Amino acid sequence: QVQLVEAGGGLVQAGGSLRLSCAPSGRVFGISDMGWYRQAPGKQRELVATITRGGRTNYAGSVKGRFTISRDNAKNTVYLQMNSLKPEDTAVYYCNAKLMEVSTSLYMNYWGKGTLVTVSS
Repeated sequence: QVQLVEAGGGLVQAGGSLRLSCAPSGRVFGISDMGWYRQAPGKQRELVATITRGGRTNYAGSVKGRFTISRDNAKNTVYLQMNSLKPEDTAVYYCNAKLMEVSTSLYMNYWGKGTLVTVSS
């Protein structure tokens, strides 16, 4: 079973930067859209940013201008560069990707287990 594996979370002071990465473990046969979501304590999971295979991006208003999503299709990896971090960015960040199922050739939604980002004031 393929899993999405995130890396790069941690503790940072307000104004600092972190870079998250995510890639599927094992062999994949196709990846379409990839993205990052986050869930703060007591809140619902929300979209942070998404990117299509062709590189078209979409951002939540709260992170636009501070976060940058990118991907390396050769490495099947998506990144989230987070700059000018604020305490309100504190959350568990989840990677999301649509991976092709070999048996059906359909793209199915996969989630990583999440990586914690804590921004101290």
